[in-house]
Amino acid sequence: MNISRTSLAAPRSRWRAGLLLCALLLGGCAQLNYYAQATHGQSSLMAAAQPIDDLLLDPELAPKLRQRLILANQIRQFAVDELALPDNGTYQKYADLKRPYALWNVVATPELSMQPLQWCFPIAGCVSYRGYYSEADAQAFAAELRASGHDVQVMGVPAYSTLGWYKDPVLSSFINYPDAEVARLMIHELAHQVVYVQGDTQFNESFATAVEEVGVDRWLARHGDEKARQAYLTTQARKQQFLALLIQYRQKLVENYASDRTDAAKRKTKQEIFAALRDDYQQLKASWHGYAAYDRWFAQGLTNAHLVSVATYNGQVPAFRALLQEQQDFTGFYHAVIALAQQDKIQRDQRLASLAAALPQVSHKEAGAR
Repeated sequence: MNISRTSLAAPRSRWRAGLLLCALLLGGCAQLNYYAQATHGQSSLMAAAQPIDDLLLDPELAPKLRQRLILANQIRQFAVDELALPDNGTYQKYADLKRPYALWNVVATPELSMQPLQWCFPIAGCVSYRGYYSEADAQAFAAELRASGHDVQVMGVPAYSTLGWYKDPVLSSFINYPDAEVARLMIHELAHQVVYVQGDTQFNESFATAVEEVGVDRWLARHGDEKARQAYLTTQARKQQFLALLIQYRQKLVENYASDRTDAAKRKTKQEIFAALRDDYQQLKASWHGYAAYDRWFAQGLTNAHLVSVATYNGQVPAFRALLQEQQDFTGFYHAVIALAQQDKIQRDQRLASLAAALPQVSHKEAGAR
């Protein structure tokens, strides 16, 4: 996330940087304790970061971590050289967080609505989550929202971008993921440093996802073996099937809440929709021969909040991939996206819609193979 690497001045103090980071990244920042946890959390993360090159010189470094850090170096250099992503010190350090996630995001909706709650601040605009460096803090805030009648989901976040305000390190929360998944996360977060549009999360995330998809395709073509490529393609195909299922049921919820039935009838239908979603997921999972990566998504119990953002990361991806095909290289693509970012939302959405309609034949495989 960043309007462009040259459009934001560097912060003049750690205090100011912390407040701006809170406004840019985490959302909510209406209370001083929220500012405090955001600033403390980011400062602690940066304090834990050590230069990867120094770690690799340590003969006592664990062999597995050495291999993973070498991989991270390779991915970062590939992203710079082949995808024209920023070369600014990001991912040149490593931080062991000693926790499973970097952040926990809290997403909430009213009981009978698919409109997420939003938290607004000067630079980032409005976003539909609040992020916490402590899971306990996230769960406490979620409990407050549930007590007020909202549907809530708490999600662990393995990686995020500080939009160039800090030199983000490689994190222990994702370093041991499969190679393609490490590449996916690093490329996605680096892409956020290229462009950021205030208050347009779908634009920002769909852009980064498009760069991520094409980038991982190219990474695997150069560095992956056939087994790794097939595993990634299988995982991506399952992801698309899962997202299609969620979008289908999200629409059912939207139609239920928009009806003129009583609230009691809507609540009953809501639970029926969730039950049907669980049943259909089990059938989908069986077709995957028991692949259970999405079981955890259901573990908290289904709510509107689980489904509210399913289109955020993917809704405009085909349009961005079409634009990349049109521009033919990443440098031209980024210039075109930055130009789009300078238009108003109606113009941006119209342009992206026309791109998607004009090039419906662009597939995940085709766009990544160029």
